[in-house]
Amino acid sequence: MSVFAQLLPLLTQLLPVFLVGLAGSVHCIGMCGGVVGALSAVSAPPRGPAMAQGRLAGGGAGRTIPIVAARPAAGRCGAILRLVAYNGGRIASYMLAGALAGGLAGGAAALSRLASLQLLLYWLANLMLVALGLYLMNAWHGLARLEQGGQRLWRQLLPLLRVLLPMDSAAKAVALGALWGWVPCGMVYSVLLTALMSGSAAAGAAVMLAFGLGTLPMLLGLGLAGERLRRALRAPGVRLACGLLVLGFGMLGLARASLGVSLGWMDALCLTGL
Repeated sequence: MSVFAQLLPLLTQLLPVFLVGLAGSVHCIGMCGGVVGALSAVSAPPRGPAMAQGRLAGGGAGRTIPIVAARPAAGRCGAILRLVAYNGGRIASYMLAGALAGGLAGGAAALSRLASLQLLLYWLANLMLVALGLYLMNAWHGLARLEQGGQRLWRQLLPLLRVLLPMDSAAKAVALGALWGWVPCGMVYSVLLTALMSGSAAAGAAVMLAFGLGTLPMLLGLGLAGERLRRALRAPGVRLACGLLVLGFGMLGLARASLGVSLGWMDALCLTGL
């Protein structure tokens, strides 16, 4: 059996996670605006024609995304390097969180049966996807309330990040991205529940890697195109399409849980863990 044939089942199971990250990353524009704005206020980066900027809904006017601290003298290549380094650190934190979640569940499974707990987590993960889809469609904003408590704590930690700002080196970018990966986020919570169902640290890390890679095009694009991309992605039609996709994943998963049976080929579209 070829390596590809061995990896195909794993890739199939990770595809829905990747697609949720890809569609749900529109959430990054609106949901995390307050925290991003606070960090931007700490950094107070100088504005300039070579600085990649993006304004976030809910973050207030004049607040910029701290993913590229490019200055006119730094050059485009340096800005792209810091952008990639930042996102590398962010995804690494996602993988660490996934490994911790998967390892925790795997260790508990060795001590007791977790069938009922896994079913509960499966329901919660898909309910979170439904909530995220409704948020993206501007139909319900309850997910924002789930994040508020954690965001208040995070804001207290922002002054400690002054040493990393401005983000003028790849090392600072990796460190800031790694810290930013722990920002309270309902979308991350929903995928972490899937990582928890995976049953092992390696599988949990793989789930969060797939999710992080799904969010990568959006955040890379925001860093490079900034305000222009932000305006395009906030268009009602774009948010509606992304919301419907994420909502569809959640509804399909809930249907699978309600029936209690496999849905055949449609299982490839459900967040089932590994």
